[in-house]
Amino acid sequence: MNKSLAQGFLLVLFFFGIWLGLARINWTGIFNVHQLTTENERRLGEIFLDVFLDSNREIHDNQVVSSIDSLVIKICSANNIERDHLKIHIVENQDVNAFALPDGHLIVNSGLISNSESQEELAGVICHEIAHIQANHVTKKLIKEIGITVLIAMTNVNDGGQLIKEGARVLSSTAFDRSLEREADVMAVDYLVSANIDPKPFANFLAKLAENENVELSTLTWISTHPDSKERAKYILEYSRDKVHSFKSPLSNSTWEKMKTFFVIR
Repeated sequence: MNKSLAQGFLLVLFFFGIWLGLARINWTGIFNVHQLTTENERRLGEIFLDVFLDSNREIHDNQVVSSIDSLVIKICSANNIERDHLKIHIVENQDVNAFALPDGHLIVNSGLISNSESQEELAGVICHEIAHIQANHVTKKLIKEIGITVLIAMTNVNDGGQLIKEGARVLSSTAFDRSLEREADVMAVDYLVSANIDPKPFANFLAKLAENENVELSTLTWISTHPDSKERAKYILEYSRDKVHSFKSPLSNSTWEKMKTFFVIR
């Protein structure tokens, strides 16, 4: 009996030793799964885009699409950003929100456009989201919140179901790390200044959100995904203070008003 117990104990120790040894191996390094491949990102972008377009109608009105495209082209041209890498989707959704997806997809809600008091405010938000894309923050956020193994698995199944819905929720309704938000804010100011667009309205937009944080949060989605709006408005203004420039409106007043009218009369 004692011999059997001893053998059983040794067997447990043996398996525990193997488990401990395997746990110490850097499998992600060996199999190079510490980052998503270009194909993984492309597939994830398609998957998440389908989720959002299933529940939100994409707007294809020529006036709206061309106006937003003119704004994006101006930003990209001034900052050496490859325009073709960005895929802008304007959707019919009253939430005041815009957010980035993998593979350069950028969702802009109609609620953001209709609630922007100036084209410079809208440009600031778009620049902020472009910064998230350019700095690869979207992938970092997904890996942190969901895990790279799950993300890769999602690209290899026909129906991810709940996993895909969770990924979509993370992208549209949870905040980036504070350090990533600050980096995107600073990059956004630099983008705006390079494009001769005044960054102060972007700070004012954040301040406006801060003032409304205690009201109807269900539609002010950009508050929940971008916390500390008041603090961010302050350091954006401070960072912008010494950037003297000759600012101009990115769009003509008539173009801006026509686009705004599209959302007013709907």
